[in-house]
Amino acid sequence: MRSLMDRCCSRCTHSPQTPCKDYVLCRRDGPFCHDDPECKRRRKAWLNSRFPPPGSGQRRLLVCGGLTCGAAGSFSLPEAFRKAIEKAGLEEQVTVTLVGCLGLCEEGPLALVMPERVLYCRLKLEDVAAIVEEHFKGGKPVERLLFRDDTGKTYPFLPEIPFYRKQQRVVLERCGYINPEDIAEYIAAGGYRALTSVLFSLSPEEVIEEIKKSGLRGRGGAGFPTGKKWEAARRVPSSKRYVICNADEGDPGAFMDRALLEGDPHAVIEGMIICGYAIGSDEGYVYVRAEYPLAVKRLRIAIEQAYAAGLLGENILGSGFSFHLHINEGAGAFVCGESTALMASIEGNRGIPRIKVPRSTEKGLFGKPTVLNNVETFANVPLIILRGSQWFANIGTKGSKGTKIFALSGKVKHTGLVEVPMGTTLKELIFDIGGGIKGGKRFKALQIGGPSGGCIPEDMLDLPIDYESLTGAGAMMGSGSIVVMDEDNCMVNTARFFLNFTERESCGKCTPCREGTKQMLNILERITRGEGSPSDLSLLEFLGQVVKATSFCGLGTSAPNPVLTTLRFFRSEYLQHVTERRCSAGECMALRRFVILAEKCIGCGACAYVCPVKAIKGEKKKPHHIDEKVCVKCGRCFEICRFQAVKRL
Repeated sequence: MRSLMDRCCSRCTHSPQTPCKDYVLCRRDGPFCHDDPECKRRRKAWLNSRFPPPGSGQRRLLVCGGLTCGAAGSFSLPEAFRKAIEKAGLEEQVTVTLVGCLGLCEEGPLALVMPERVLYCRLKLEDVAAIVEEHFKGGKPVERLLFRDDTGKTYPFLPEIPFYRKQQRVVLERCGYINPEDIAEYIAAGGYRALTSVLFSLSPEEVIEEIKKSGLRGRGGAGFPTGKKWEAARRVPSSKRYVICNADEGDPGAFMDRALLEGDPHAVIEGMIICGYAIGSDEGYVYVRAEYPLAVKRLRIAIEQAYAAGLLGENILGSGFSFHLHINEGAGAFVCGESTALMASIEGNRGIPRIKVPRSTEKGLFGKPTVLNNVETFANVPLIILRGSQWFANIGTKGSKGTKIFALSGKVKHTGLVEVPMGTTLKELIFDIGGGIKGGKRFKALQIGGPSGGCIPEDMLDLPIDYESLTGAGAMMGSGSIVVMDEDNCMVNTARFFLNFTERESCGKCTPCREGTKQMLNILERITRGEGSPSDLSLLEFLGQVVKATSFCGLGTSAPNPVLTTLRFFRSEYLQHVTERRCSAGECMALRRFVILAEKCIGCGACAYVCPVKAIKGEKKKPHHIDEKVCVKCGRCFEICRFQAVKRL
């Protein structure tokens, strides 16, 4: 038996044309239709080879194949490991698999040795021989490649590393532990059992009721109750309904959906099939960004394997239920993350929003009732079915159930993919899991919810992560991107950066969004050039409220959030720009000014050497000075000086 999907013997008759309802359960626990010890032995041998139990003497090396680790060189590691393992004569004891994202992107490329769960960080090709010789042959982990904290303490085992210790990885529990290109490993890890349970144990109404009782809310941003959405679509009389997975992840800094599709694509597919069964749909689409080639590739492989196993297509497992799934690659327009624009794009039209009366659950794709959820929402569904709605409802807060995946980036020490229970505070996320701010700098703010989210200041770090708390602070959950900023970030320039993004991505359909964001951006650019006035602040607030209240779709109504929250929480920085013509963070180049402190300058000449316009003069071993008429304010002198003699004003 080369794969768990192979027939154990000629008595197994399952195929897409002759389906067996026990096919999924039988892969791991069977055979059920006959009693043959040899068939059971073959299955167990395959399972032990992929998931070696402790004490078996078998090891499995999981190399992170997420895009971040891949870009750092992990894609070439598996072959190098295989050759080294073969050379050492250990091919019977150690197998190597390329898996999805392991999460700790800052320390990549990563590799995990199972079943011990020893994690290696920052791997290079030249480290391969040491791991094979010292760990696989000698039995001792290579200490220099283990995770090390700021104090120099090493952590051999993944569960002990602070980054993982405070997480609750539920949706991500298989991501990084199974081969995403092998459906057998997903099934061996419990996959498609929820679908089997639904098809043969629950009615569509009971499935919807279970999702409603769980309290699952959409993870794409708005947080609408998923069960209610499904129920609304099922109630509409129609001979045709659609299921859509929104994988058009367009927020700068967001990679949660991409990581899930790259690491555990079958979980999303299974969730969509269950949704199809619940609402009475036989067809679905995954709308995924074309800029995610690895995610698209693994999704295609997963769909092909599901069809080959009879888990997609006609008469799934002999239940009489049929479901077909298509991939639609988006061209990268941010507005196509909006549900009606996304559907227009699938229909072959220009991706612009339409008014949501009637709602998509009544008249959506091709005019038919449609349920649209995002990647993370669908990935939660099989877990709720298998473990029960009460299990899910016990995680999180009163109004926000379950866990949430975040893409943590910016000035935090440990960037990566994080999953925490709802109700976790922002401080726990940034400091306990993310390790705090890089370089000993002071935390200033975090931007949550993508370019349409808000900026949260330091005195609100105790805010719990849930839909209502974030909305009350003027921010939003969004899809789950968090960008951390330190004292060197200018909040006026940050607002300009995000508004520049939404202004460029506006589809132009409605005047408030098209013209309002443009005028707001003009004002912000004027302020960062040192040409603003105090009256600009009230004008920005007025325009922001108008755009928020009158725009046609969610992109427009949320676009002013970065501006309004920075005006609310960082108003002193705006005043500094328009009254003192100064940017204390030093990001706004036009407002920069540098001087050399004579009492600290030793005349080493390093600043004069790197100055691109030769604005720094002085004799060797004597204090230098800057000619401000020539200086272009690039800051190279400030960065190069080791004696803090160059001061930024």
